[in-house]
Amino acid sequence: MSKKYVYLFSEGNANMRELLGGKGANLAEMTNIGLPVPQGFTITTEACTQYYEDGQKINDGIQAEIMEYITKLEGITGKKFGDLENPLLVSVRSGARASMPGMMDTILNLGLNEDVVDVLAKKSGNPRWAWDCYRRFIQMYSDVVMEVGKKYFEQLIDQMKEARGVTQDVELTADDLKELAGQFKAEYKSKIGADFPTDPKEQLMGAIKAVFRSWDNPRANVYRRDNDIPYSWGTAVNVQSMAFGNMGADCGTGVAFTRNPATGEKKLFGEFLTNAQGEDVVAGIRTPMPISEMSEKFPEAFAQFEKVCKILEDHYHDMQDMEFTVENGKLYMLQTRNGKRTPAAALKIACDLVDEGMIDEKQAVAMIDPRTLDTLLHPQFDGEVLKKTPVIGSALAASPGAACGKVVFSAEDAKAWAERGEKVVLVRLETSPEDIEGMKAAQGILTVRGGMTSHAAVVARGMGKCCVSGCGAIKMDEENKQFELSGKTFHEGDWLSIDGSTGKIYDGAIPTVDASIGGEFGRVMGWADQYRRLKVRTNADTPHDAAQARKFGAEGIGLCRTEHMFFDADRIPAIRRMICSDTVEQREAALAVLEPMQQSDFEGIYEAMEGLPVTIRFLDPPLHEFVPTEEADIELLAKDMGKSVAEIKAIIAGLHEFNPMMGHRGCRLAVTYPEIAAMQTRAVIKAALNVQAKHPEWTMVPEIMIPLVGEVKELAYVKKVVVETADAIIKEAGSNMKYLVGTMIEIPRAALTADEIAKQADFFSFGTNDLTQMTFGFSRDDAGKFLDAYYDKKIYENDPFAKLDQTGVGKLVDMACKMGRATNPELHLGVCGEHGGDPSSVEFFHRTGLDYVSCSPFRVPIARLAAAQAAIKDEK
Repeated sequence: MSKKYVYLFSEGNANMRELLGGKGANLAEMTNIGLPVPQGFTITTEACTQYYEDGQKINDGIQAEIMEYITKLEGITGKKFGDLENPLLVSVRSGARASMPGMMDTILNLGLNEDVVDVLAKKSGNPRWAWDCYRRFIQMYSDVVMEVGKKYFEQLIDQMKEARGVTQDVELTADDLKELAGQFKAEYKSKIGADFPTDPKEQLMGAIKAVFRSWDNPRANVYRRDNDIPYSWGTAVNVQSMAFGNMGADCGTGVAFTRNPATGEKKLFGEFLTNAQGEDVVAGIRTPMPISEMSEKFPEAFAQFEKVCKILEDHYHDMQDMEFTVENGKLYMLQTRNGKRTPAAALKIACDLVDEGMIDEKQAVAMIDPRTLDTLLHPQFDGEVLKKTPVIGSALAASPGAACGKVVFSAEDAKAWAERGEKVVLVRLETSPEDIEGMKAAQGILTVRGGMTSHAAVVARGMGKCCVSGCGAIKMDEENKQFELSGKTFHEGDWLSIDGSTGKIYDGAIPTVDASIGGEFGRVMGWADQYRRLKVRTNADTPHDAAQARKFGAEGIGLCRTEHMFFDADRIPAIRRMICSDTVEQREAALAVLEPMQQSDFEGIYEAMEGLPVTIRFLDPPLHEFVPTEEADIELLAKDMGKSVAEIKAIIAGLHEFNPMMGHRGCRLAVTYPEIAAMQTRAVIKAALNVQAKHPEWTMVPEIMIPLVGEVKELAYVKKVVVETADAIIKEAGSNMKYLVGTMIEIPRAALTADEIAKQADFFSFGTNDLTQMTFGFSRDDAGKFLDAYYDKKIYENDPFAKLDQTGVGKLVDMACKMGRATNPELHLGVCGEHGGDPSSVEFFHRTGLDYVSCSPFRVPIARLAAAQAAIKDEK
């Protein structure tokens, strides 16, 4: 049997979502449970895929099947397409598997032409209604199918209202509307160069093509990328016989939710308009009334609607978002779906549904989108003020939260201004490790360059600091402390507001509202912890970040970057002395100054983690990141080292690398200068011994991680330095403390030789940021320049730095896990790249058999929930 591309509502059900899309599957389900649904049919998502395969054409076979189903619909309704006795009118709507705002708008009243309008006017005795339907249809079809902008038609309506001396559309007469329809068709012809189509079948095919086309429009593509919806899914099209809410005073249309989507309160929430069609409610052309007032206008229809709401909630076990029409006092259901809700409402609804016995705890955990939790933990803008504030730019939503402050252009200024009590937003071309203090001091960070895993994004997420990155529209003039965006020049001290949850940038100061976490958050997290197998650690470099992560439920630290500790003003001179040393003795003397500082940092972090595992990564970045760039700093260093400025400049020049990310960094530093690894080992072990002595009830097992290993002999060499140093200190202390030495798998060669490396390692931690970079062969800081072109051409659907590439990078991770455990069954496996906080990546890590994921503190709840969802999905 050949493939079936069209289904009547009576032939489908809720489980056919992949084929019929969300809207089609739910219309079929409502039909099956006996609700009043105007009948129709769904053209499947596979027909959409076929349309693109056939070069954006609906092939003859699918066209014939659609016409066959029009005949079936004519039989069901007793009306005929284009008939002058009893004409059939339909609506055409898009409906992808996942709800997708940004796709094609609805077309109503399809099937009308001048002859059919005359028939409807005579038969109904209501010419105003008939001509209202026709002018709406011309306007919608022109806008949605032929892409003639709405505004031209709105202008004609406004001119007509002004000429007639009325203010509302409903005050225009039948003759006015007939005249408008003529004007609309003339406007259509002037823009398109052809007459408005009169054949209903031509109208229908045009509308179906427009739905398929909208699957690939820029808005839909951006929404899909942000919400992990694959392009390959396609969209379905729903063709439904019309129910009319605009026939008079006993008609109307509305949109309602079974619970409040903003708060989660169990109370019907929505809006209703009399004598109107669906788009009037959404478009805000007239002010609708609250749904509760419908009971006074249409008591019978409202009583029936309340029953339908209960039936739908009981059936779907979730809050429903519904569209409906009342025609001559009779209720018709046009759509239902699980309603979109705020994160706070999502938690409340999940808990309430459990308490009402409608769902169990596992279902409650599974129904919450983990990504939305982020916004609960950060300040947000005041919603009312936000609505009135124009957006002046948008870029990548790199780290959630809202921030407003005065513009500053350097980390030093950010720190200085903040110290005198000013709120600042740090605006940079891009950030680097030495900006860390300025980033801490700022309310938020805005960068011109960089992607979702650029330095600014990663560090901001770790701090829980709002960040918008990669705003290429900014024309930066750092020298004169100003930048230009949307035609306005912003100077140092001007107010700016940025939203790291949406990536939007606003002119001026918008007040923020602090985050508030209710009791439902703790309840849902408690359930998530019962069902997940993956442990969740955090990436934290300071006791403050570690303590924050503990509050959010972190079970250890999976990545503590030691280099961030070196940028403090009292430490940077010592690391610079070490870099500029000529002998091992000089280097060791400089490192001896740093050792107690590192030890004290580690003690603080161990205390904050209360005996939980802490993985400390040894020095990773190339040394050039630590050397001075300002003339005054270079002179100071020369004086400190007893060298000339020229000698220091020569050392700095010698550190220059053409590709520093692949240069002298990671374990290569420890191979060249083993004294660095020895100093860091002493600091780690002494700190652990001190904390263990203070807290005998804890079992301290420090975890030392050697970065950027690509060859087992590198690891063996550095590990020997670590073990000899650690064992000597532990023996001297008379302790039997255990410790682990492992490595980051972030070079493809390490993954390919994981069986050999595992013989030398107690654990692997996948550094998926670098592993992605090296596997794809492009820099995460530069990829933003060309990734948009790759998205547009459907080469990539997602940013591989934000969402793990499971096909390529994932294959390396999976292979390294299997090979590593084959030669070392005791091997611990974790991930500490940014992917550790991305829900779809967490699901992959669960399936691959990792022991834990590690992510920035504010993403810990996301990872906990995503890990639970992965485990629950696995059971099925």
